Amino acid sequence: MADRKTKLIAMIEDRTAKVGIIGLGYVGLPLAIHFGKSGFPVVGFDLDIQKIEKLLKGESYIKHVPIEPINEMIAAGRFDVTSDFDRLEEVDCILICVPTPLTDKMEPDLTYLVQTTETIARHFRAGQLIVLESTTYPGTTEEMILPCLEKEGMKGGSDFFLAYSPEREDPGNQKFSTSNTPKVVGGVTPSCLEVAQALYNCITRVVPVSSTRAAELTKILENTFRSVNIALVNELKVLAHKMGIDLFEVIDAAATKPFGYTPFYPGPGLGGHCIPIDPFYLSWKAREYDFFTRFIHLAGEINISMPYYVIEKTVDALNRDKKSMKGSRILVLGVAYKRDVDDDRESPGYAIMKMLLEKGAEVIYNDPWIPRLRPTRKYDFQMDSTPLTPDMLAGTDAVIIVTDHSDYDFTDIVRHSRLVIDTRNATKGIEDAGEKIVMA
Repeated sequence: MADRKTKLIAMIEDRTAKVGIIGLGYVGLPLAIHFGKSGFPVVGFDLDIQKIEKLLKGESYIKHVPIEPINEMIAAGRFDVTSDFDRLEEVDCILICVPTPLTDKMEPDLTYLVQTTETIARHFRAGQLIVLESTTYPGTTEEMILPCLEKEGMKGGSDFFLAYSPEREDPGNQKFSTSNTPKVVGGVTPSCLEVAQALYNCITRVVPVSSTRAAELTKILENTFRSVNIALVNELKVLAHKMGIDLFEVIDAAATKPFGYTPFYPGPGLGGHCIPIDPFYLSWKAREYDFFTRFIHLAGEINISMPYYVIEKTVDALNRDKKSMKGSRILVLGVAYKRDVDDDRESPGYAIMKMLLEKGAEVIYNDPWIPRLRPTRKYDFQMDSTPLTPDMLAGTDAVIIVTDHSDYDFTDIVRHSRLVIDTRNATKGIEDAGEKIVMA
C-alpha cells in the first residue's frame, strides 16, 4: 500500500499522473481544462459521440467554456477525448462527473453513476485513484461505489484509492472558478484522503474532511442553504406584492447590513442541476433514520409553486386588458435557468411554457443562448428561438421575462411590447411604462 500511495503521489506532484475525467459536461469539461493548464495529461471520456466530435473539430458545446485552451491542450498532446472506456486502464486518476437527477417521484436516480461504477470496475487497475464529484446522498461512495470496486478482491485504501470531492461549478460566474474555489475532499481511508488531497492541491486549495459522508453532506448543505433562502424570498415576494412593497428595494436595503445577512433574490422558480435537486437526495436518505426534513420539503413546495404564481399574474394582467389567456400570443423571454448561460436544466421557463400551452395560449420564446429547445427528461418542445424584433414584440399580447440575459435591452423591449410580466426585476428604473409592466 505504502509503495502504491507513494508512487501515485510522486506522479501527481511531478505532473506525470494521467487524469481521466468521465463526463464532459458543465462540470467535467472545465475540470479537464484546469488539470490540463496545471500540466497534467488528461483523457476525457463521454458516451456522447457528438461532444467528442465537436471538441476534435475545435468547437465548444458549452458557450461559457472557451474552446481556445482545449485546442491548445489537444495540439500539445495533453488532452485526448474518447468514448472508449477500455482506456480507463491507462489513466492514474479517475474523476466521475456524471448526472445524478431525480426520478418523477423525487427520488435519487443513480442510473448513470451505477453504470459508470460498473464500467470502472471492469477496467480499473491497482494503484489508481477514483474520485466521485457528482452530487449525491451521504453514504453513496462507501455504500455503493466501494463494494462494486472491491468485488474482484482489490481493497480500497491499499490496492486503490477512493474519495469524494463535490463539484462547485457555477456556470457563467466570472469571479469564481475551480482554480480559486476551495475543494472539499473526503477519503474512504486516510491514505485515500492523502492521495486525493495531493491531486486537488495541484489546481486549488483543499479543505479535507473526516470522511466521504461528511464531504457528501457538505455539498448538499450548500445547496439546501440556497434552496431554503430562495424559497423564503420567493414567499416574501408574493406577500410584498399584496402589500404594495418592492421586495427588491427591501433586499437591497437589508444588504447594507455588514453582518448577519446574505442577500437572496426571488424569481420565477428554481433551475439548474443542483439547487432544485440536491436537497431531495438528503430528504430521501433521511427516511432511513425515520427523520422528516421539513425545511427541505417546505422550500421545495414554495419554489415549485412559483411558475404557477407567474401564470396567475399573467392571467390577471391579461384580464385587466380584457383579454383571455386562451388564444393570446405569449413570448417567453429566456429559457436558460440563469443569466448568460446556455444551461436550461430544470428551468422554470419550461413549466411556465407548459402551463401557458395547457391554457390555450400561443407560445413562442426567445433566448440568444439557446437557439433551439432540446428534449429534456420532462419536456419536448419543438421550438426555435424567435428573433427579437419590434414588430414581433408588438404582435404579442404579453412578454414574460424568465431570464434576464445581459444581451437584452429591456428598455427597448418594454417600449415595443403591450404587456410585460417581469419575474426578475429586469425592468427596474424604466420610466414612462405606465401599467405596461407587471411584477411577478
